[in-house]
Amino acid sequence: MSRSTGTAERWLPAALIALSTVPAMVGMFRIGQLVIGTDITPDNARFFDGAWSAVLHIASSIVFSLLGAFQFSADLRRTRPRWHRHAGRVLVLVGLVAAVSGLWITVSYPKFEGGELLYALRLFFGSAMVVCLVLGLVAIRRRNVAQHRAWITRGYAIGLGAGTQFVLHVPWLLIFGKPETLSKALLMGAGWVLNLVVAEWSLRSRRRPVRSTTTV
Repeated sequence: MSRSTGTAERWLPAALIALSTVPAMVGMFRIGQLVIGTDITPDNARFFDGAWSAVLHIASSIVFSLLGAFQFSADLRRTRPRWHRHAGRVLVLVGLVAAVSGLWITVSYPKFEGGELLYALRLFFGSAMVVCLVLGLVAIRRRNVAQHRAWITRGYAIGLGAGTQFVLHVPWLLIFGKPETLSKALLMGAGWVLNLVVAEWSLRSRRRPVRSTTTV
């Protein structure tokens, strides 16, 4: 592993936690609304109509994003391999709960703000997350660590989409105001796509052979 890759892996968990912070706070706010009660709007109607699935989705997504960040720590994997394995089992479980509950919410309440494109994107990326996590689990059962890492990384990238979507929404809001139906769908889709692009770049960087700098 190159020095730059090693340095990146040291700060990566902190960066992933930072990216997860705002969606986690929004999720906890949503749960607070469900408990205390608030006015129902097009943005939150689906949460009130299916409170149990909303709580499952929010809670599992928070655990998945925050716990998953530590799985990318090379130091932790090396010094506490047992913790990594146990945390990985929990990660796959809560990730599947987050993905399936998100799909349930999407299918049960398809007419919320976002339009048909966002509806299709939620179905596609939610299903892709399930597939990635299942393939990651199958790979580690077969002792194929490289494939396991690749599929889990992709699944985590999809699950972390909310963080990147927030980052993309902020400049749009500041410049253009609240996005319309199509703009919102494109911004949401861009968040998932961007995460997957970064994930693939990271995986390819790890597989790329490092040139020796030793001279004869």
